[in-house]
This record gives sequence, C-alpha cells and structure tokens, in this order.
Amino acid sequence: MNKKFKSIIYLAVISLLSWNCTDLEEIVLDESLSGSGLAETVSGSIAPAYGQVSWTWRHTNYYGLQLIASDEAILPYRGGTDWFDGGKFLDVHRHSITPGNDLVGSSWNELTKNISRAISAIEVLTPLSENGDIEATGALYEMRALRAYLNMLTLESWGLVFNKETSDELSEVLRGEDAISYIRDELLSVVDLINTDKGPGRLTKAAVWGFLARLHLNAAVYRDPYGTPNFSQEDMNKVIEYTDNIIGSGQFALSPEYFELFNDENNSNPELIFALDQRGVLRREHSRWAYWSLPGSLFPRPEHPSADGTDGPAITTDFYQTWVDAYGDTDPAEADARFFQKNVNVPPEIQDLTGLSPVNDEANFFCAVPEAFQIDRGILRGIPWGPRKDADRQFITCDGGVRIYPVMQIKGNGPDRDVGYVDLVLQVDFTNEGRLHHKGYRVSKYQFSSTSPNGNNFSSVDLVMMRLAEIYLMRAEARLRNGDATGALADVNIVRTSRTARPAQTPPALDVIDLDIMFRERGFELYWEGFRRGDQIRFGKFEDAWTEKTSTDPNNRLFPIPQSAIDGASNVEGFLLQNPGY
Repeated sequence: MNKKFKSIIYLAVISLLSWNCTDLEEIVLDESLSGSGLAETVSGSIAPAYGQVSWTWRHTNYYGLQLIASDEAILPYRGGTDWFDGGKFLDVHRHSITPGNDLVGSSWNELTKNISRAISAIEVLTPLSENGDIEATGALYEMRALRAYLNMLTLESWGLVFNKETSDELSEVLRGEDAISYIRDELLSVVDLINTDKGPGRLTKAAVWGFLARLHLNAAVYRDPYGTPNFSQEDMNKVIEYTDNIIGSGQFALSPEYFELFNDENNSNPELIFALDQRGVLRREHSRWAYWSLPGSLFPRPEHPSADGTDGPAITTDFYQTWVDAYGDTDPAEADARFFQKNVNVPPEIQDLTGLSPVNDEANFFCAVPEAFQIDRGILRGIPWGPRKDADRQFITCDGGVRIYPVMQIKGNGPDRDVGYVDLVLQVDFTNEGRLHHKGYRVSKYQFSSTSPNGNNFSSVDLVMMRLAEIYLMRAEARLRNGDATGALADVNIVRTSRTARPAQTPPALDVIDLDIMFRERGFELYWEGFRRGDQIRFGKFEDAWTEKTSTDPNNRLFPIPQSAIDGASNVEGFLLQNPGY
C-alpha cells in the first residue's frame, strides 16, 4: 500500500471522533486490489475500509454483540474455565450491561474505526474524482455508501450516527429523524450512480437499494427506540419499492442448496448481493463464523490438525423451540433444509454406541479421505463424528485416510473428559450443570474453507452481509404491515420452497401468514446472520423472557455508549450523552 495513503488512513483512525478512546494499534489489511499509478491509489484507499468490515463483524465485536443480546445465542462460562472474559457475554445476554462492558466497547471501537477508514478513503478519492478520474469517482460512490451503511449499524445499536465529511472536523451527532434523513440522503445521492456489476465483494446499486429497504423497514424503531413502533404506509411502500427493484433486476437468484450460501466459492453464488470477499484478498481472512460455536473437541478439517471449535455460544432452548413448534411431531432436520445438512454418513454397523466409549471403541470407526471429509452443517445435536488424535496430537490414520470416530470430549473439567463422547444436549444456561462444555445445540452454518492452510484462519468463504432471501422477506413484512397478507404469504413461500437441492427436506409452502409467523420465518432463514436482535425489537419481542434473561426494560433496546468514549468527549460539553437507563 502507498505509504502516504497508509499514513492518512492511520491518522483518520485517531481523528474520526477526537474524543474516541480506541486501541490505536494499526492492523493493515492489504487487499489484492492492485494496479499502478492512480489505480493503485484508488485501490489502496478503499482496501482498508472494506477490509475493516471483517474486523467490525468479528465474533468478539459487533457480530457477537448482536447474537448474544438476542434469544438465538447464549454463551455461558464454559465449565468455569472458558469464555468468562470478565462476564461480558453473560451480561450482554441477560441485559445487565454497563457502559464498561468490553463486548460493547470493542464493537463501538471497531465500528467507529471502520467509519474513519471510509472517511479517509473519501478524502483521498474526492480530489481525484474532481479531476476526472472515472475509477476514483466510482470508488467514491462506494465509500459514501459504505459510510452510510456503517452509520446505520451505529443507529441500530446506539441510536445515533456521525455526520462527518473530513477527518479534521468534529462529528455532528444525529439521532431520530435527523439520523434517518442523513443516512437516506447519503444513499440516495449514490444509488443512481454507483456500479451495478462489481459485487458481491463491492457495494453496488442493488446493495444500496437493500440498505434503503432496511432503513425504511426499521425507521419506526429508529425514530422512537423506546416506544411502540408506528410503521407508516409511506415507509412500507418504500421498502416494497426498493425490494421490487432488486427482485425485478433479474441479477440474483435463490440458491437451491441453502448451505452453499456459506461454502467455499460462495462468491459466485447468485443469491449474494453484498459479502465480505475473503478469497485470498484480506490478509486476515478468518473462519470465526464457522468455528465459534463448534465443540472444542471437534476437528472439522482432517488435513489441518490445528482446526477446531471453541465451545463458544449455543442456540438457546427458546430459539430451538420455535422450530419444534413449527413442525410438531416431525423432526426439524427432516422438515426443513435450512435446519440441518447431513454430511457425515456413518456406516449402519457402527452407529450403535451402546456400551462404547473412547476407552474401548478403538475399532469403531470408518475411514475417510481428509480432503473429502465434511462435518454436518446447520444446528448440531447429539454426538458428532470426526477425526481423533493420538497421544502425539496427530490424527489417527487408516488405509487411504483418517479414522472417523464419535468425537471424544477432550475439553473442560467435566467427568466426561478423555473418557466420554461429546454429546450435545438441549439444556444450556448459566448454572454449573448448564454451562458444561457439551451443553447446548451448536450452529455450523459456515463451511471450514478447504483452501485454508490451517483451517481456522485464511478462509476463502465470503461473509454474507446481504442476500436475496432477506430482500424477499423484507418485502413480505412490508406487504403484511400494509395489509397485503396474500402478497406477504407469496414472498415467504418463494423463499421456503426455493431450497430444492434436497427435495425431502424442502420446507412446504405455508397456508397462512401473520406477524408472529413472519418473525418466525425470518428466524429460520436468517439465523446467526446478525438480524435477530433487531427483529425482536421491531416485532415487539425484545422485552420477552428467555433463557437466563428476564429484564423487561425497554432501555436495553439500545446499548450503552462506552464510558471511555464519553470520558474522551468530556471536553466538549453535551457532545456525547449517555443513552437512557445506563
């Protein structure tokens, strides 16, 4: 990267908000957006802004904050040994957050740093664009759209946006209608000018339409974060207009196989509208969305002994119950292709584990070619199967491959360690029993990249930020809130019945739709993609009780502004005010 522009980017991290206290260690994310002369300047300016989105959506930053604060994910202090981290995950989940919570603070810091990088890019690109550089002009539109998107994330979580054009000026803090208008005007200023064909790793006209649809869908919440949302027909008509544009463009198509959306080579999947391109482009591509939830004793890539899970979050019993309620006596794994994909085909003669344990099951395995082995996907229950290591921490081999066994529990301090199997059960909570390492059903939505040299990092699987199914579901919700239940039902059924790669598991069309079913369907389609917290607020369910969460305080709909940021702004009276309730 050009050293001059690297320096500008670094200084902008400091100057985004002159009061923002952040760890200023610069991590340079060099994208392979290459060229020479002005082309290199253009690519070098936008690379850090796009690259920072990965770190913003890191599992211990904004992604984790959205998941753990909702009813779809819970992260206990595993066995009293793992994932306590000062109690930040426990407090976020039970809505007992303080302004010093580190999960909130890291999310804020990485997001504001991301806004800084977008502003730095805008500063570099503006004079080039004014001098007639067409490539710079196109990139400038992308950075303005990216800045608006990032500000929409701050509005979603803290109820404010930062109006800032240059790195040497103080941000104007906007809330409510002013914040909505700012984001809307920014997006409208580029929507008819931005490119249409550089996606999904770059922002396009379709992505901007999608951002506008999200903005209008949530506008009632953004105007009054603590009251009962008033969804205006005008806003809902705008949602329908922008989603119509995307659907009618013919550029995108729903994926017949749901889990191909989260696989290697998903960059070319026609359902993706905006995604973080990880095809060897970022120096710090990662598999955190793949490994965070998985058992720490499970090794998903037999060719990489270092690839494993972390025994992180599980789905709550409450979220699992929504699937059970929907399908009754039919196992959701059999009823819905989005719930589960069976990849580990254990021979029938070794499936019965009666009387067996890791102590005496040496002969109870099947052989697999390492590169061909894939773990099951979706919501994982029961005893998973995978490669096992010997005393030298090497995979136990067989003729032509590795041995695949029931996974042995090698993590934690429970009575099953080294002598029992990992047996994922429904119960998971903050009690001594409920926090054991094997507690809770896990989510394996993203594939471990087969191109990675070590499994857990350098993933080539793009992180999905927007896809066509969400567009259909936004239009369905807007139609439903406008009184068009017929249109809403049609859109929901288009999504449900599109997953045809495994016909026996294709969800059947619904006969009726209402707001509760609409909320449920968004949960089924978009689980663990960062939407659930916002959905719960918009559908009036965020004050409900769920596992380990009993708070009914509507002030929790917004997170506290980190105390470090408020302290840093104290020299400007009234500039940054804490959100109510903290």
